Amino acid sequence: MKKYIVGITGASGSIYGVRLVEELIKQGNEVHLVITDNGRKVLEFEIEVDFEDWIYSLERYEGRLVLCDIDDMFSSIASGSFRTHGMVIVPCSMGTLSKISCGVTDNLLIRAADVMIKEKRNLILVPRETPFNSIHLKNMLFLSDLNVTILPPMPAFYQKPKTIEDLVNITVGRILSSLNIESDLYDEWGTTK
Repeated sequence: MKKYIVGITGASGSIYGVRLVEELIKQGNEVHLVITDNGRKVLEFEIEVDFEDWIYSLERYEGRLVLCDIDDMFSSIASGSFRTHGMVIVPCSMGTLSKISCGVTDNLLIRAADVMIKEKRNLILVPRETPFNSIHLKNMLFLSDLNVTILPPMPAFYQKPKTIEDLVNITVGRILSSLNIESDLYDEWGTTK
């Protein structure tokens, strides 16, 4: 069983994080989920589901979901000794991205991302903001230069998406691909049906 850390912030687009967590767990991986207070509120508003009910629905995959307290700096994921196969923050607010860029580790989510950078492990940020201003772009460039993957949710229309679920799956499929995980959520160019 591989271990992944998934962070969900208060940016719009929590459906991406929900779908990623569900897909990782469905494929037999262990997911350490960290969600901000605003992330929880936005998730409930956008998806129209109670957060606790969503977590409960995942309990059928026993032992594969570890819900981490955003304020628990003693969590295992706050340490470089915690071995993980990757971390994704999806959606990633500009405030979170900025704190990661500046090394301000004031909660578990940002501390875990900081650990990924210092240990030179796979960190993927899915920024959900538009348009980007110069501060956003400079922070993203700085992190990209540190080998952080910046993966905005931009759908590939060559797949001819017909539903919102299709659009979400394209982005989640790209995230999984960046984690070297195979999925059938999107088709590579030249393989569309």
